[in-house]
Amino acid sequence: MHGYDLLVVGSANADLVVGVDRRPAAGETVLGSDLAIHPGGKGANQAAAAARLGARTTLLARVGDDAYGRLLAQAQRTAGAETAGLLEGKDAPTGVALITVDSAGDNSIVVAQGANARLTPDDVAGARPLFEAAAVVSLQLEIPLETVAAAARTAAETSARVVLNPSPPAPLPEDVLALCDPLVVNEHEARRMLDQHAHDPGRHTPGGAQDGAASAEPQEPEEWATALLGIGPRSVVVTLGAEGALVAGPDGMTRVPSPRVEAVDTTGAGDAFTGALAMRLGRGDTLEQAVRYAVRVGSYTVTRAGAQESYPSAAELEKAVTAEATAR
Repeated sequence: MHGYDLLVVGSANADLVVGVDRRPAAGETVLGSDLAIHPGGKGANQAAAAARLGARTTLLARVGDDAYGRLLAQAQRTAGAETAGLLEGKDAPTGVALITVDSAGDNSIVVAQGANARLTPDDVAGARPLFEAAAVVSLQLEIPLETVAAAARTAAETSARVVLNPSPPAPLPEDVLALCDPLVVNEHEARRMLDQHAHDPGRHTPGGAQDGAASAEPQEPEEWATALLGIGPRSVVVTLGAEGALVAGPDGMTRVPSPRVEAVDTTGAGDAFTGALAMRLGRGDTLEQAVRYAVRVGSYTVTRAGAQESYPSAAELEKAVTAEATAR
């Protein structure tokens, strides 16, 4: 019996959001809405999503000794996550995402990494008891790559399953890719990872063929998944937005459709999907079972505004599933 279904290692940001009629051109000032401040960051989002669903969850992240850090810690506690791994320091402020959203719903984001950039392999080593207690470790790339690698390797040493979402996309060490079970990507991330791999002449496929000799660029999700499996991960999940997700592994590929919903806001939906997927794997689901659950969580999330505040509890999700079945 593990102490945690899920340990998330990643970023924690305060999201500062302003609505504008249009984004300013260079040198221009525009007036916006009142400033809204929300808890965010891919790591914090995933941990909050899993905890709200009832998972035993904790987050390893760094925040500053400031109001935003306290906001993020309280948001984790409110969601039901433990904060034993939330490290506070005076050497850097809490990470902040500056977000403008125009009248068409398009956004522009600038991230000041702050304390996220100070999460180190030494922090991972110091948190080893959390890894030893976790069934699954979930990672993203909004923290230093060396820290991601240290976390993946520590997870392997402690027999925890590794779930990794390469966002924002960056080349991963081959031994880290080989631990991913699954690698979770959307269309953009799949294309970027394959392009990065193909243009790195020092890398080779597990079978020994150099990636520079790859054939035509994959165009379909099944082709992306096949190509991604070829660069090393044990399994791959490709998220397809309103179309659901594709599961790919040693036993073949399966498309998992998404319930039809009216989307209001897609902010943080990918994090909710990954958090739900990881926690269900931690509960003992097969990968396909976990993806089927995560697709429902993601589809529910987009029907409400915001990121963490849109994430469902287990009871809310069950109510939505029951309503859907009754409507058929």
